[in-house]
Amino acid sequence: MSPQQITPQSGLALSRRNVLATTAGMCGLSLPGFLQLQASATPSNGTSTDKAKACIIIYCWGGMSHLESFDLKPDAPAEFRGEFSPIQTVVPGIEIGEHLPLLARQTDKLAIVRSINHDDSAHGRGMYWNLTGHRPPRAGNIPPMRDDWPSLPAMISKFRSAPRGVPTAVRLPYPMVDNNTLQAGEYGGWLGVNYDPIVMRPSSGEPFGGVSRTLGSEVLDLSEINAERLASRRQLLAAFEPPIRPSIDYESFQHFRGLAEEILAGSAVKNAYNLDQELPQVRESYGKHLGGQSMLLARRLTEAGVPVVQVCCSAGDLNGGSGDMWDTHGDNFNRLKKNLLPVFDRATSALLQDLSDRGTLDETLVVVLTDFGRTPRINGAAGRDHYPSVYSIALAGGGIRGGQVYGS
Repeated sequence: MSPQQITPQSGLALSRRNVLATTAGMCGLSLPGFLQLQASATPSNGTSTDKAKACIIIYCWGGMSHLESFDLKPDAPAEFRGEFSPIQTVVPGIEIGEHLPLLARQTDKLAIVRSINHDDSAHGRGMYWNLTGHRPPRAGNIPPMRDDWPSLPAMISKFRSAPRGVPTAVRLPYPMVDNNTLQAGEYGGWLGVNYDPIVMRPSSGEPFGGVSRTLGSEVLDLSEINAERLASRRQLLAAFEPPIRPSIDYESFQHFRGLAEEILAGSAVKNAYNLDQELPQVRESYGKHLGGQSMLLARRLTEAGVPVVQVCCSAGDLNGGSGDMWDTHGDNFNRLKKNLLPVFDRATSALLQDLSDRGTLDETLVVVLTDFGRTPRINGAAGRDHYPSVYSIALAGGGIRGGQVYGS
C-alpha cells in the first residue's frame, strides 16, 4: 500500500487490513517476508495461532550493535569480528553474544531476524522507519508533526480498545530525544492527539547513565500525583483556558489531563503501577535498574488492559554520544559489556520467563527493535558507526514460533 492510498487528507477509514499492509513493510520486510514470518507460526492444517492480545516493544535507542548481540561474525578478520565471542544457546545451532547469557536460555522462545534493513543512517529517521514502517517525510532532525505517519503503538491502539481509565498505548520511562529534540515516529501523527501514547515512569529504578529529558512531554508518575493534586491543578489551569481554538500542545495537554483523571478514578492502572505488590523474587529477577523495572511495569500494564507498551531500554537522550545508550561510536565493547547488555539481558530474559510462567506469553507479542545496526569495520575509536544496510530484531510470544533464525 502506498502512502497516497491513506493520508491525513484522504478521509479514508483505517481497517485492520490497511494496518497489516501498512506495517508489513516495516524495517525493510516485504509483505511476502512478513507473511512468511506469520506462516512460521501457523500449523500445517492452516489453523491460525495468532493469539496476541497485547504487545510489548523493547526499543534500544541509538542503534544496538547486531555484531555484539544477535549476529556475531567469529570467522571474520579481526578488524571486523570484534572482542566478543558467540555462545551456544538452548537451541542447538543458534548462537548469540557472550554477554547475553540469560537470554541464551530463552532462545527457544525467540525468533531472531538478522536481515532487517532500511536506507537512512540518522537516528530519528531510523526510529521513524522502525516504528511507522514508512520513509521519513523530512530531512535532518525530525521533530514530531501532525502529518506524520502514526507509530505502531498508535495504530494498534486505533483497533484495540481498553477499559475506561486504561490508556490504549504507553511509553516507558521517557520519550526518545536526539539533539535536544523530540523525535517523530513515537506519536499518533495524523490519527490525532488522542492516539499519542502517554509517557509513564516507574516509581523506582537505578537510572541509565547520561541524560534523559522530557522536553515538555507530560509524564504520568502515579507516585507523585493523586486526585486532590490533579483537581487543584485543574482549578488553576481553568483561569488560563484559551478563548480561541487551542494549539496542538494545549490539545495534547487536555487529552493527557483527561486520561490522568480517568486513571486516578479507576484502580486497574494504579494497582499495576504499584510494583511493591509484585512478588519480591519476581521483581528482583528483572533487576533494580530502571530498564528492568520498566519492563516489569510493562508486563503489569498489559495485564491491566493496556494493548501496547513501548519501553526505551537506554538513556532517553543520545546526548552527542555520551551516556548509556546504544550509539557506540567509541569504546563500543566496554560500554556494551559493562552498561548496556547486562541490563538488556537481565530485563528481557526475565520478561520472557515471567510471561511464560504466568501463561501469558502466547497472548503477548514481544518485539525488540532498534534504529539500525553498526558497521562491520571497527573504527579508530574502538567503536562502530551507523549501519542501516543490515541489522537484527527479535520477536517472541503472540503466536511467534521460537527457536528460529531468519537471515544470516
